Amino acid sequence: MLTAIQTERSVSKPWLFALASLGSALEFYDFVVFVFLTGVVATVYFPPTMPLWSRQVQSYALFAVGYFARPLGGIVLAHLGDIRGRKSTFQLSVLLMAIPTLLIAVLPTYKTIGVAAPLILMFLRIVQGIAIGGEAPAGWVYVAEQADDRRRGLAVGLLTSGLTVGIFFGSVVTTLLNRFFTPLQIEQGFWRLPFALGGVFGLTTVFLRRWLSETPVFKDLRARNALAKGVPLRTILSSCGGAFVRAVLLTWMLTAAIVVLLLMSPTLFHSLFELPIRMIQTGNLLATAALCLSTIMFGAAYDRFGTKRVASISIALFVLSSYALYLCAGHHPQYFIGLYGIAGLLAGCIIVAPLEMVGLFPPALRITGFAASYNIAYAVCGGVAPLAVAALTHYSSLAASDYIAVASSMGLVAVLTSGKTAHLAH
Repeated sequence: MLTAIQTERSVSKPWLFALASLGSALEFYDFVVFVFLTGVVATVYFPPTMPLWSRQVQSYALFAVGYFARPLGGIVLAHLGDIRGRKSTFQLSVLLMAIPTLLIAVLPTYKTIGVAAPLILMFLRIVQGIAIGGEAPAGWVYVAEQADDRRRGLAVGLLTSGLTVGIFFGSVVTTLLNRFFTPLQIEQGFWRLPFALGGVFGLTTVFLRRWLSETPVFKDLRARNALAKGVPLRTILSSCGGAFVRAVLLTWMLTAAIVVLLLMSPTLFHSLFELPIRMIQTGNLLATAALCLSTIMFGAAYDRFGTKRVASISIALFVLSSYALYLCAGHHPQYFIGLYGIAGLLAGCIIVAPLEMVGLFPPALRITGFAASYNIAYAVCGGVAPLAVAALTHYSSLAASDYIAVASSMGLVAVLTSGKTAHLAH
């Protein structure tokens, strides 16, 4: 039987990045599959005497509670990452996601245990939120610290692609579920299949991450007895204010692409322009698939040409593509699917956000600074964006593109005013 050290040495860098990316994909699948099944959750976990709209609102509230728990998870797990190690946090986050997902797959419904059912479900969603709050920041820091300077963008791009693949996989699985089973069959129990699948995948990831090694950066900090003392978050807030603000602006740009372009726009395209649902779904899947590939492409480009140069051009093109998409949705819908794919492809430029954020904070406080700024900004911006865009669409059908333009501009400002953060100081 291999020792831990032998196991670590047997994993090459490409396999290490592949394992990290696969784990993140499965963890994000576990988290987002809930949103695709909120309609069923509203039916089976709330009283049938309750009005349908009320059940739907409470079902979405259960989804939202996971987002609200993200900052807590980011702070707690990041603290462990800076004190105990990157690898242990990376393993713990996926375990905290896998177990609740598997429990949701077997959780009794309201008909069986009454009001206890939605309360237990809420608790499981909170645990999932805590897990996802630590997964992305810990993952980005882990691969960035493992990578060589000349391949750091590619490593971060691979992990980001994994996160996006998880969203894409969740969409595909639930689409197949609706295609092969009737609504009644799904309601009677087949809705549990995606959660069971996610739970098994999650536990598999826990096993696979045993093969990951600790990062050289953390090993060096531990050897020099230079680990963070006290509460890392307190130090971040008192001495890294500028870095924190830049990280918030970069996260705002990232949320604009994910929340507005991929998650919110399908509803807007249908309500504003009355495009066929099938056309919208096809375009959205194409955009998501394109984003999965383009994060890797842009990561390699950042390594070769530098973040500032590539970000300046690519972010500008991404903003223009969002305007082209919304303009053609209203006037030339025959180009809609292709333009949605192009917008998704150019959205890959947003990996400059995690790539820059990793280098904004000193190594001893890196995960805490990253996770706190990222999760707080994601919770605020991700929550405000749908409300702001929905309100502004009453005045302009291009409100979503305007929002993307403003957020992306702020992210670009953060990139242009930062130092050489892509080259981490070990």
